[in-house]
Amino acid sequence: MSLPSLLPLRDAVRGEVLLQDDPGFEDARRPWNLAIDQPVVAVVTPADADDVAAVVRFANGLGVPIAVQPSGHGASGTAIGTILLRTGRLDELSVDPGNRTARFGAGVKSGAVTKAVAEHGLVHKPGSSPVVSATGYTLGGGIGFFARKYGMSSDHVIEFEVVDARGERRRANAEENADLFHALRGGGGDYAIVTAMTVRLHEERELFGGTVMWPAARAAEVFAAFREITATAPRELTVWTSLVQFPGGAPAMVAASVAYLGPEDEGRALLKPLDAVGGVLQGEWRTVPFPEIGTITNDPVDPGPSVSRTELFARFDDEVVATLLAEPIDPLLAVQVRHLGGALAEERPGPHGALSEEYAVYMLGLALTPEGGAAVAAKQAELTARLGDAVTGRKPMTFLGPTDSLAHAFSAEEMDRLRATKKKWDAEGRFVANFPVGE
Repeated sequence: MSLPSLLPLRDAVRGEVLLQDDPGFEDARRPWNLAIDQPVVAVVTPADADDVAAVVRFANGLGVPIAVQPSGHGASGTAIGTILLRTGRLDELSVDPGNRTARFGAGVKSGAVTKAVAEHGLVHKPGSSPVVSATGYTLGGGIGFFARKYGMSSDHVIEFEVVDARGERRRANAEENADLFHALRGGGGDYAIVTAMTVRLHEERELFGGTVMWPAARAAEVFAAFREITATAPRELTVWTSLVQFPGGAPAMVAASVAYLGPEDEGRALLKPLDAVGGVLQGEWRTVPFPEIGTITNDPVDPGPSVSRTELFARFDDEVVATLLAEPIDPLLAVQVRHLGGALAEERPGPHGALSEEYAVYMLGLALTPEGGAAVAAKQAELTARLGDAVTGRKPMTFLGPTDSLAHAFSAEEMDRLRATKKKWDAEGRFVANFPVGE
């Protein structure tokens, strides 16, 4: 695509348009994970939903596909040759406390939603990071700290506002465009461009949690306590346990991250097995204001190069724990086991269905160089191979990595249904999601 053919795009929209020779283009095109390359032909930040529609109509006239990344999280390298939409200016946010609903634009971050609804004693279903797009997170299903009680974030969507492949604004809900509504509730954004959504909220008054770290020598004790707690944990309690190796030669550690929807005294009673593990290095569990949920794990708030991989456990027994603890995790930063179950194991609307696996392992490492990234990926593959039949190969869309596809997340029947929705709503493949449906 030659640059002059894209120049009229500046007149087609009121938002910002950056072309390949423009200052700021290189920074604008990069995803959150800087290890992913995105050679796009333009980056557009629409002023509003009408602008989004104008971009679609313009792109259709040239036959150029469109990729949408509110913040760049979840990028997988599929955006090559696209017009990249950044939806940061779609930042409207309103809360209806009487009906316990919130409506927010596609550029609103999860932390902003958390703060706005907390003022009314309400919660949405956030992930651990406050800087991800609430819309992007939800389109992938969304499995966060409250998922054991409330299920996936996508379970609670009431309505999507979208721009379709013809550049027309539409709504998708249980009564109107129900097939599109089904696909968007956790099946990704390959069918239409979501400009806003309305979600159901729930009343919650107290959150207790945080992260505590011990020396790696205590790992067996921490994992034993983790298994004891999660075997009988109420749905209000979520615990993640991690092996951690910070760069620079720092001593390895083991950590437990906790979120409990309830008062401190109840939370502390549930965590007694972990409290019995001595030698704490740092951290504490405390009452956490809902807008500070990001402090539980302190996920990065700035982009960086990394390689991640997630697997679901078919079982989580002594053999699995022994495998995880058998050798140092270097060059990985973290090997984290997350407790799932609860409401996640129940049937749900949207493509995902019930998630029968009760535990997942998340493996993360830095990719400061191509060689470093390759070493991280090799370690992840090696650990997965050693786990053998303890992992299922299935992965919720929230956990898909760049080498995965939607077929890892959904049944063959659901994949057929999603492909039919794609064919109906975007027959010419104008939209390119991080994880396309495919043929």
